[in-house]
Amino acid sequence: MFETYEIIVMAMLGSFILLIFTGYPVAWILAGVSVFFSVGAIVAFQYFDVDTYFLTDWRIFGIFVQRIYDQMTKWILVALPMFIFMGLMLERSGVAERLMVNFVNIFGRFRGGLGVAVILIGIMLAASTGIVGASVVLLAMLSLPVMLEQKYSPSFASGIVASSGTLGILIPPSIMLIIMADQLSISVGDLFMGALIPGVMLGFMYIIYVIIAATLIPGFAPARTDLPPITGKLIWNTLLAVVPPLALILAVLGSIFFGIATPTEASGVGALGATILAAMNGRLSWAVLKDVSRKTTITTAFVFGIFLGATAFAVVMRNLGGDQFIAGLLTSIPLSPGGIVLVILFITFIAGFFLDWLEISLILLPLVGPVVKLLGFDLTWFVVLFALTLQTSFLTPPVGFSLFYLKGVAPPQIKMTDIYKGVLPFIAIQVLAVIMVFFWKDLVLWLPEMRYG
Repeated sequence: MFETYEIIVMAMLGSFILLIFTGYPVAWILAGVSVFFSVGAIVAFQYFDVDTYFLTDWRIFGIFVQRIYDQMTKWILVALPMFIFMGLMLERSGVAERLMVNFVNIFGRFRGGLGVAVILIGIMLAASTGIVGASVVLLAMLSLPVMLEQKYSPSFASGIVASSGTLGILIPPSIMLIIMADQLSISVGDLFMGALIPGVMLGFMYIIYVIIAATLIPGFAPARTDLPPITGKLIWNTLLAVVPPLALILAVLGSIFFGIATPTEASGVGALGATILAAMNGRLSWAVLKDVSRKTTITTAFVFGIFLGATAFAVVMRNLGGDQFIAGLLTSIPLSPGGIVLVILFITFIAGFFLDWLEISLILLPLVGPVVKLLGFDLTWFVVLFALTLQTSFLTPPVGFSLFYLKGVAPPQIKMTDIYKGVLPFIAIQVLAVIMVFFWKDLVLWLPEMRYG
């Protein structure tokens, strides 16, 4: 039989899951559930002599304030608005448009070549922005009309764009990795280096699939026949288009990997670099700066709103003994330590059908992270594996955000069913990447070990 505190923990988790489906803002659901169960547990203890584990008096609300203050004063979180600004400014800089034109001229002459060009741009945007919404919308607006004009299958084109845009959540500098590092108190630099190889590997797995599918089914992605011949000038122009974003990537990630700057300091370098690129392309104006700053503020406020609600939720959950309950539940599973990790990843995958990555990172990860460490696994490896699994949440219905970002800007002939069909093979590729990282830990650990020994 369950003890009283375990019943309350299950009721709290169940209430949160049910309220998610009301469509009410997640930040307010987290905060409201926290306050409700705090008051309920205190009343049960003081007036009905019910044992509710640690939560026994009204001082819990003072802990709320202290934990929220501690959360908001963490230096690493300064990187969030800076990287958000960097991504939004890069979106307005015109860099992606130049890349698209030149990559199409190079790769468009081959079957599936336009798809390969989109994925390569997606990888470069991922390493420059870290914002999925901005990447998906930009790639869709730049590439979907061109691919449809070239008679690409609507589902094939949709799958390429949606999946390429999600790479920004895994390839550094990713705001998801920054939040995960903060939640488990591990090094952001280690996490960035650990995620680099799996993230780039996933992008090239997409490319391999596109080439194979276009070869086996020619109607999916026919080649263009109206492109100019490949000349030295065309190659030179392509290199000139690649250099600016590549320099920005090296400035940000290189300064972190070589110990020149912390992730927070590197985020400032990235924000300044993206602004300079916009100015160099003649895209910087007071209106652009104002709009990017406004969107940065709104996005940051949204993230921190959920942060505050999740902090209150975590305080109550832990005071009720939720972390012990989850740890006991997982360790009681009659499986090996690796099997328990696979169960956690499966739960994460299923949760991604209904919850955003941010809620899962702030609620589930802090509960399961200590269990994984107790089982003897490296946390950097596990967090990258967790992030890779969580990336599927952007593509899985009913709340796959990349799908709705794409539908919002896609041409009218692309139906929602086309998008759903198009992303299925890419979800399968992501699952294959999770399996590879699970069995070959060096895909994550090799680069940090090379850097730090």
